[in-house]
Parts: sequence; structure tokens; C-alpha cells
Amino acid sequence: MEPLKVVARLWERIEARDWDAVAPLIAEDAVIEWPVSSERIVGRDNFIAVISDDDYADERSVDVLRILADGDLVVTEVEIPQDHVVYRAVSLWTVRDGRIAGAREYWTSPGQDPAPRWRAGFVEPLVEPLAESAAVPLAESRAAD
Repeated sequence: MEPLKVVARLWERIEARDWDAVAPLIAEDAVIEWPVSSERIVGRDNFIAVISDDDYADERSVDVLRILADGDLVVTEVEIPQDHVVYRAVSLWTVRDGRIAGAREYWTSPGQDPAPRWRAGFVEPLVEPLAESAAVPLAESRAAD
């Protein structure tokens, strides 16, 4: 399976909470890094244990906003809305031999980091995300390259 499809399938299976179908998409020795929380998850079993934990894997949708691929590298932007907060992640996935071998994911919530006052004269508030028509094309246009 091509790298873009492997990662797209991963997000589909995570949203479905189908952990048995997630496992074959991840290499046994995969390394997933979460720099924002200073964590490294080593191994498929540990990754699945973290993302399938009852406190972490409640009933939430996973909206894939963008997915781009270049060779073995796949980049995704996802949004996971909850009642009290919206989580967003940009993830850099490395796929080898049809399995995810590694990733670095940057998780945050919009507005979590306050903007410094000194920038106020140079920026405007981001009220809504960039319109899809102005955003980077999704997977379909990138996959055609």
C-alpha cells in the first residue's frame, strides 16, 4: 500500500477505534515522538496502548483536514473536536515497506498559546481557519503528482 493510503487508513481506523486494524499499519519497532509534551513512544504495542487508553480514546471524531505525501513522508493535519476543546495535530509520518516506521506529531488546541503583545500591530486574530479554496490542496491533487 502506498504511504499516503497507509496514513489515511491509520486515521480512519483510529476514528473507528479499530485497534486490531491499526496494528498492522504500524511497524513493530516504530518510534512516535510528541515534542510538545516531551514524549517518545517506542514500539507498536506502546503506541496502541497509549491511543487506545479509555481516558484518551473516548468517542470523538477525527477530521483529516489535509494529507500530503512525498515518497515515504506523509504529512497530515487533523482536528479532534470534543465538548470542551478542539485538538489539532500536524503529524510527519515516515512509512517504510507499507508500515508506519516513525512519526513526529505536534498536538495543540487553537488559542492555547497566547499571542505576545508586541506582535499586535503586525497580525490579525485568526477567527476561522483558512478557507479550503485558499488552503493547500488535499491528497487528491497531491497524489496526482
